Amino acid sequence: MPELNVKGVRLNYQTFGDATHPALVLSNSLGTNLSMWKSQVEFFKKNFYVICYDTRGHGASSTPAGPYTVEQLGQDVIDLLDHLKVEKASFCGISMGGLVGQWLAIHKAERLNKVIVCNTAAKIGQAKAWLERSCVVRETGLKQIAATAASRWFTDGFIQDNPDIIASLSQDLAAGCHLGYASCCEALAAEDLREAIASISIPFLVIAGKQDPVTSVEDAQFIVDKVIHSKLFEIDASHISNIEQYDSFNKTIFNFLIA
Repeated sequence: MPELNVKGVRLNYQTFGDATHPALVLSNSLGTNLSMWKSQVEFFKKNFYVICYDTRGHGASSTPAGPYTVEQLGQDVIDLLDHLKVEKASFCGISMGGLVGQWLAIHKAERLNKVIVCNTAAKIGQAKAWLERSCVVRETGLKQIAATAASRWFTDGFIQDNPDIIASLSQDLAAGCHLGYASCCEALAAEDLREAIASISIPFLVIAGKQDPVTSVEDAQFIVDKVIHSKLFEIDASHISNIEQYDSFNKTIFNFLIA
């Protein structure tokens, strides 16, 4: 797979589709990797130049010393666009990737066409809980987190009906880099964009899972209330909505991007 090496970080990425088409960057959630976007790649590559990457500390990307900051995660995206010679792109991020999308819309709007943030919040969870999780993961690894992740990521019905998907995602998490995961937990603990998002002025779509126990519809509505050119779409899914309800997810984003 191609890689970008910049500022001591090696980013694993893949591109799909025609590079002359509008660019769309897809940013993964905590504890996953770029393979989570399979359904989106197949759907969007006909009309877009799709760019997937593993967030630092995840997948096949490197794990520089932490803790990380959301600013660093956002700058990784800009460095990747520079590397690919993409002047402007649309961006879709889920959960942690959605927080990165908000940071980019605040600080790097000139590089963006439209932004979609999914199953996320302007402040995800509580700092104390993230730091506690980081400490546990640094000491004991990711197997315990992986054993319970599915219940946070998907509805009970989806878990029962899709054992192969659940097993694959859980195994990827368990096999991931615990230091990278912990460093991203520390980034989530530190970042609070609840005031700064009021400065966002580019077209902005927020997707919220109606059954999401991690980031609620209320969290999404808070963003929409603050961001001037934004809209909310509620999807009948839990936290990883792009997999659980991929058809509705894809069509909603496509209609937003071409409008």
